[in-house]
Amino acid sequence: MSSHYRLVAFDLDDTLAPSKSPIPERMALALVELLDCADVCIISGGNVEQFERQVLNHLKAGHQALEHLHLMPTCGTRYLRFQDGVWTTIYAHDLSEDERDSAIASLRERAEDLGFWEEETWGDVIEDRGSQITFSALGQQAPIEAKRAWDPDGSKKEALRDAVAADLPELEVRSGGSTSIDITATGVDKAFGITRLAEYTGVAFDDMLFVGDRLDPGGNDYPVVALGCKTVAVDDWEDTARFVEKLVKTFPA
Repeated sequence: MSSHYRLVAFDLDDTLAPSKSPIPERMALALVELLDCADVCIISGGNVEQFERQVLNHLKAGHQALEHLHLMPTCGTRYLRFQDGVWTTIYAHDLSEDERDSAIASLRERAEDLGFWEEETWGDVIEDRGSQITFSALGQQAPIEAKRAWDPDGSKKEALRDAVAADLPELEVRSGGSTSIDITATGVDKAFGITRLAEYTGVAFDDMLFVGDRLDPGGNDYPVVALGCKTVAVDDWEDTARFVEKLVKTFPA
């Protein structure tokens, strides 16, 4: 049976690659094969530079293939396409300076109040991504093992999210990765990004497939479920690679 999907969208961390790590070679090869069959979107809370470090620098694809790749950093508040040989920003919904300052101040204050402001960190704890403010409890470059050990049941992250959300009712405050909180304009989540993607590409939700590791209620991929796209839940990048390798074989030759 042939696949009818015109576009396949993916979360990044723990779906295409280990958190904040480069995309493994097997996953990169599978994505390149998929780009020959359908359009591919990557949507994540990470910024443009993170997409470059984790994906683009390791993707051996020609210009024609890259023209079928859609990048949506910071949960779709930015949208980039490969046009005329360069990555071009189609849109960017940046927060105002006052909104960014308020978000940064609240994250620092509430993390300290709750005892979550750590002394030993790896990289920036709070990052201003323009369209998104991101808090990473142990820093952007923290080892995966340390991140998993910091908040195994998610209770710290949820407590911080609730405290910051109370300070910023005009903004969207949500759980991101294993140790992160993301703040954007109200109503901005992965459903927002996928909806904009459908509008810009003309691809209907019925013709899309979304693959992510946090499709459970409360997970940062869950908003996509309500859109009507078919979704596939995965546990890690190896799970995703196996799925993509099988999916490619279902497209017409």
